[in-house]
Amino acid sequence: MAGMGTPVTVDPLPGLVGFAAVLREAGLPCDAHRVQAYLSAVERLDASEPAQVYWAGRLTLCADPDDLPRYDEAFDAWFNAAPPLRERASVPQPQRATIAALIAREQDDGEGGEAGEQLAVAASDAEVLRERDLGELTAAERRHLRELMSTLRPVLPSRSSLRYRPARRGRLDPGRTLRAMLADGGETGRLAYSRHGPRPRRLVLLIDVSGSMKPYADSLLRFAHVVVRAAPARVEVFTLGTRLTRVSRQLRQRDPERAMLSAAHAVADFAGGTRLGETLRGFLDRWGQRGLARRAVVVLFSDGWERGDVSLLGEQAARLRRLAHRVFWVNPHAGHEGYAPVQSGIAAALPHVDRLLAGHSLATLERLLREIRDA
Repeated sequence: MAGMGTPVTVDPLPGLVGFAAVLREAGLPCDAHRVQAYLSAVERLDASEPAQVYWAGRLTLCADPDDLPRYDEAFDAWFNAAPPLRERASVPQPQRATIAALIAREQDDGEGGEAGEQLAVAASDAEVLRERDLGELTAAERRHLRELMSTLRPVLPSRSSLRYRPARRGRLDPGRTLRAMLADGGETGRLAYSRHGPRPRRLVLLIDVSGSMKPYADSLLRFAHVVVRAAPARVEVFTLGTRLTRVSRQLRQRDPERAMLSAAHAVADFAGGTRLGETLRGFLDRWGQRGLARRAVVVLFSDGWERGDVSLLGEQAARLRRLAHRVFWVNPHAGHEGYAPVQSGIAAALPHVDRLLAGHSLATLERLLREIRDA
């Protein structure tokens, strides 16, 4: 179509969902239903044609004629392709991060070498972002990190259930063996066996939201939302500060922005002080001792700065270790060169922790998921 930009190749999941997020920030009513309709429309079209991507979004994401200019500007900024059939006023475009959408533009001469190089650069930028410190990201990098985080696929650890299930090996199952013999007229056939089946193990995430953890708290809560959505019935999330707050119900919402907003309303001590010992005792007294922490994998996210009684934190960490199957302490500073666990809180709790892990980047959070899976 005349007047259009060069063809683009769109990665449907991160690129299109990110485009909808940009429209939402621009004021368009891009709720979950409209985004789902947009993705369904693109699946039935040729995503390499910018005109089809443009009209699919215009018909599903725009609700009012006043939305069209903002939609055109966002489309041009995100896909770097001029919207068809519309003359746009010359307006300054915001600077986009190099990792915007992993989009490669093909050249008019048909050669794909430069396009491949651009895609490789975009992929390289995404890898760089995975290693960046979560507390040092810009606003644009945080938006694109959310897209990368949505691609995580957490797998919970498993344990043996009390019930037996049919299996090729294991203990002899007399009931099934006898029923098979009766079905065969009393003739002895194959022996039936059974064994304990696997069952997901409960996972508990305790996130420090005190002032010293403020640069990491938002990213860690978004990480917790991804984990909760993977197994809503088996994951519990609490925030620690000057008080203990359970945010599991808030993070079970499908939309991450609504989940984060609900969690923010529930957490009254965000960026406040730190009383890890008292809040950990409150968790164990009210939930952990009654079964939530028993044989569970517990992950504590904190930098270890304790303003309360350090000996109390040590006692409660030992108590938690006796209840839980595994206890991991994730410290955002542990991945930095020259770090030593000398903070008063972490020094008191470290003898009762199975592993001290880094948690300052998306790559370290991915490694944490592997540790949880293998627990």
